[in-house]
Amino acid sequence: MKCPCSSIIPFVFVLLLSCDYRVTFADLRATSSVSDDHHDVNIFLDCLSLHSDKSSSISKVIYTKNNSSYSTVLNFTIQNFRFATANTPKPQVIIIPLHVSHIQATIKCSQKHGWQIRVRSGGHDFEGLSYVSDHVPFVIIDLIKLSEINVDAEEKSAWVQAGATLGQLYYRIADRSKNLGFPAGVCPTVGVGGHFSGGGYGFMMRKFGLAADHVVDAHLIDAEGRLLDRKSMGEDLFWAIRGGGGASFGVVVAWKVRLVTVPSTVTLFTVIRTMKQNATKIVHEWQYIANKLHEGLFIDVVLIRANSTMVAAFTSLFLGGIDRLLLLMQESFPELGLKKEDCTEMSWIESAHTLAGFQKEEPLYLLLDRNSSSSKGFFKAKSDYVKQPIPESAFEGIYDRFAEEEGQSAFIALIPYGGKMNEISESEIPFSHRAGNIYKILYAVAWGEDGASQRYINWIRKLYGYMTPYVSKNPREAYLNYRDLDIGRNNQGYTGYKKASIWGKKYFKNNFDRLVHVKTTVDPHNFFRNEQSIPPLSSRVPKKIGD
Repeated sequence: MKCPCSSIIPFVFVLLLSCDYRVTFADLRATSSVSDDHHDVNIFLDCLSLHSDKSSSISKVIYTKNNSSYSTVLNFTIQNFRFATANTPKPQVIIIPLHVSHIQATIKCSQKHGWQIRVRSGGHDFEGLSYVSDHVPFVIIDLIKLSEINVDAEEKSAWVQAGATLGQLYYRIADRSKNLGFPAGVCPTVGVGGHFSGGGYGFMMRKFGLAADHVVDAHLIDAEGRLLDRKSMGEDLFWAIRGGGGASFGVVVAWKVRLVTVPSTVTLFTVIRTMKQNATKIVHEWQYIANKLHEGLFIDVVLIRANSTMVAAFTSLFLGGIDRLLLLMQESFPELGLKKEDCTEMSWIESAHTLAGFQKEEPLYLLLDRNSSSSKGFFKAKSDYVKQPIPESAFEGIYDRFAEEEGQSAFIALIPYGGKMNEISESEIPFSHRAGNIYKILYAVAWGEDGASQRYINWIRKLYGYMTPYVSKNPREAYLNYRDLDIGRNNQGYTGYKKASIWGKKYFKNNFDRLVHVKTTVDPHNFFRNEQSIPPLSSRVPKKIGD
């Protein structure tokens, strides 16, 4: 599906890191506050100086609150303006590492002084968890400069640093081979760090599975500051970071991925149907075939209000040519009424370019640009999984809610499962939403000013409540990369297993227990934590592993 950042919620990036900000620790100390409630920035900076490799010049990559570039650096990749207000907690220090030693020094000093760490690769976290921490001093490690990509076309693999974006990865792959691709998301400015570690998906999911299904190695810095690869970290930890939310276990700085073979020609279409064109009946029928279609055919649906009526937009990627697609559609989904003129053949990299929102005449190299996406704004999103088709009558209740003022700037996306997703065990990686799901739902609503936030959040919560009878149960499942703090949060990182499992099992189902075990082994003191991090079974947790 087209993610909100590329199609619904407008935003503009400001390029800023082209300049080389050269300062010394003395300069940083001079511009830092002597103290700030619960911490002392200067002592933290002294610690960084003590623990950093002298040849790595860590002072060049540090931004404190009184630094003139601090706000620009902080806001550069923030997508959701709900977490860029004057009242949003701000980091005491931002580190933009150029070398792993900068991260290692930050980990050591954060542990020593009781600061929390937030790791940001693209800044698209729906709840701002990669750059916000409530009520505790924290530092952001922004991986934007660790964005190197090395593609080995003969081996059909690539090493990708965690600060690279999906658009950069796609472009570099296509630059080396016209018949290799990678099954990840459509939004080109999403950072691979969060996307891979949270179970990211895209339009080739039904053919190849998730991005995390294709991770074959990784480099991670753990709570002790050690740089580990797959062999040295062990299979349990390697399992956990592929879909379990990597920031709960350390700082992943690079991923090795297995590339996939794509045909020389793929086909895209977007077909819009209105209520007068029987959109509801077509969507209802789509539910019965969406997860049973040919695995090379992906068709998602976006429901949105336009010109005082509801419309359904069907967008598809088919890994093949038009003629074969038309035959498959006639056999499986004739209700849509697809015509040849609705379809466009192109290469895989051109499809990535088109799905990202670019026009045909725009150059492919725009995929490299972190400024290339077109949406930033205030928004709230939620998710669901559907295992039985929703009754046709239930859609009328959805439409009623979209007729309200808040619904004018909302959408619902229906993302099909089946194919390869049915073949992979739910315990293969922490991402457990596999066989049995017809489709996933993304609900999203956007607005223009901070003062309206609660009204729109209340609206989407009511819509979510209305959908309760029609979606998964016990637990009502949710998708990790569509973060939703409504379903639960940790209490400043110290929530026990019993309470955390309420939200944890929505994201991970039975895999949550194994994730807790891994967390206990690799980070027993719960150093890597946020409002929805995996808690360890440690001495910090009350007796009887409860709350």
